[in-house]
Amino acid sequence: MAEQVKYDESSIKSLDWKEHIRLRPGMYIGKLGDGAAADDGIYVLVKEIMDNSIDEHTMGFGKAIDIKISEHRVEIRDYGRGIPLGKVVDCVSKINTGGKYDSGAFQKSVGLNGVGTKAVNALSTYFKVQSFRDGKTKWAEFKKGELIEDSKEEETTQRNGTSMVFEPDNTIFKNYHFIPQFLENMIWNYCYLNAGLAINFNGQKFVSQNGLLDLLRNKTDEDSIRYPIIHLKGQDIEVALTHGNQYGEEYYSFVNGQYTTQGGTHLAAFREAIVRTVREHFGKDYAPEDVRASIIAAVSIRVQEPVFESQTKTKLGSSNISPDPNSTTVRTFINDFLKAKLDNYLHINPKVAETLKKRIEQSERERKELAGIKKLANERAKKANLHNKKLRDCRAHLTDAKSDFRYETTLFITEGDSASGSITKARSVETQAVFSLRGKPLNCFGLTKKIVYENEEFNLLQHALDIEESLENLRYNRIVIATDADVDGMHIRLLMLTFFLQFFPDLVRNGHVYILQTPLFRVRNPRNHKETVYCYSDEDRQKAIKKLGGGKRVEITRFKGLGEISPDEFGKFIGENMRIEPVILDKEATIPKLLGYYMGKNTPERQRFIIDNLRVEKDLAEDENIAA
Repeated sequence: MAEQVKYDESSIKSLDWKEHIRLRPGMYIGKLGDGAAADDGIYVLVKEIMDNSIDEHTMGFGKAIDIKISEHRVEIRDYGRGIPLGKVVDCVSKINTGGKYDSGAFQKSVGLNGVGTKAVNALSTYFKVQSFRDGKTKWAEFKKGELIEDSKEEETTQRNGTSMVFEPDNTIFKNYHFIPQFLENMIWNYCYLNAGLAINFNGQKFVSQNGLLDLLRNKTDEDSIRYPIIHLKGQDIEVALTHGNQYGEEYYSFVNGQYTTQGGTHLAAFREAIVRTVREHFGKDYAPEDVRASIIAAVSIRVQEPVFESQTKTKLGSSNISPDPNSTTVRTFINDFLKAKLDNYLHINPKVAETLKKRIEQSERERKELAGIKKLANERAKKANLHNKKLRDCRAHLTDAKSDFRYETTLFITEGDSASGSITKARSVETQAVFSLRGKPLNCFGLTKKIVYENEEFNLLQHALDIEESLENLRYNRIVIATDADVDGMHIRLLMLTFFLQFFPDLVRNGHVYILQTPLFRVRNPRNHKETVYCYSDEDRQKAIKKLGGGKRVEITRFKGLGEISPDEFGKFIGENMRIEPVILDKEATIPKLLGYYMGKNTPERQRFIIDNLRVEKDLAEDENIAA
């Protein structure tokens, strides 16, 4: 008989606010991570502080925000009203304490639950808050949420506002690092949603004067869109949209200044309203997928006391634009706006309307042409999956497709039997899967989506990812391209990136595609293999040689390819300390230009880039011959 577990009054424990946050950080900031993904915890910490400053600006207080982020420290200073001096400590250390519970003060704020700043405080090894208000200032310092110093009120000549400084706890966010592009994307979004606000980040000024129009201008170029961007504004709503030549639908949705990466009720309503408005304008019953094919759009709304589906506020759950159940629904609000504004715009601009109509009809023809090919491709994929060993799946999918493990899953895409064999043996079978390429994949630059179904490798890959019908079905949260660090490996990497950017660009935009970083060298003590250092650069190698004694005391191995790394060693590189670099699209880099540069005609500019940036076989040979 199983031993009875004691359960009485002594089993019940009460944690104080900071202990609870540190014990269950995921409840407050989502996943932790090391900074390699845009939704990792360290960026959520920055956002929680920024949201408070943005709310002050939205209320009409403060036209600038200063941000300084170094390797492990974040400093944010706004010029709002400043926290009331008598509540400086309480506002950052007492749950359910804040200034946003009175809807009269913060009608359409982002942070309504009074938790965000406290979570940052509890999850930081150092946290300082300082308020400047009407010629006086007060500050307090904390360590892991524990108050260590509380100043008295002092005189000051500084402008009103609030300053917060914090250093994320590296025992919680292990080996973390900030990626500048993720921070810049976050800052740009704040600027687009608050036209005229100046954000000074590490010495660079970010400002937008035209809101979502600027956002779409920076995400597209004139050669890649079918008609000029339509920009519509109303009370508590702003929309920008156009159609391009890319595959899929591209959306940027926001609520009360919050970038809702997973959409929600407002985005669903927007997608539905676009179809309804276009159908009624042209008097034709177009298929929704044809109307929305290749759309590029941004929508921002403001609602009172929004309800999100998680603490990190990435998906709106509110059905109404205010807590009053009798208020207008989000769906009706957005539909009425587009029905009036977009329909009117198309009547006033008949050339735009005609171009839109032609784009929809082109999408309709392409969809019908693909229908037969897709059916045959699906049948081939089903038969192939019964016999091929290209995909070695993980148990998270074999057991429970709805398991939380799904958000921790990874698919490695690799080439060659030896490399795929090593990764397969070393992987975590619970959450890591392997897809094996057979030689170099096809260069699909400039080809139509028809090739995805006709090419067996691409067809099987899209079925393995389950992205044929919708990216919402994506089976793996991370897609990691794992190739050798030589010329052939770089070429395969480029070909796979071309495939994703050409046909499934949202996988890259939404932060699902990564590059695996594997060591170039192994430096070890030949007499004691416990003294082993894996090096990812020549600089690492030099440091390792010095650390282990230098000269002839060390053994240096140059890994030419993934297949040379044993499964036992591979386990160290694809486990908890796996080094992966996200594939990030810079603000200035539109996909057509990017693909044209790397995969188009061999221009002198590209030749110079390759010469300057890629290590060729000669370099690798030199590495092997370096004397220890």
